[in-house]
Amino acid sequence: MTDGDGEGRRDLRMPEEDEVFAEVLDMLGANRVKVRCADGVERTARIPGRMQKRVWIREDDIVLVDPWDWQDEKADITWRYEKNEAEQLREEGHLR
Repeated sequence: MTDGDGEGRRDLRMPEEDEVFAEVLDMLGANRVKVRCADGVERTARIPGRMQKRVWIREDDIVLVDPWDWQDEKADITWRYEKNEAEQLREEGHLR
């Protein structure tokens, strides 16, 4: 637990089952973005309706994506990390 001053390590949401970390490369429009996943694959990712207008996703954001089973070059975004959370992931070695 932190003192409420915003400093210190926070427990972050980590990838579950098929999810992978990804960096947003480009905004494509129509609720789609181009991402580079931690497994080295570039995919077209969909921003789900539950995130639209609630969670703003921009280029260079770190997100969690769930690649589609039937089309590996596409994925759904499941989570977006804040800048300080992404920095913590880099420091802990989860991201390159």
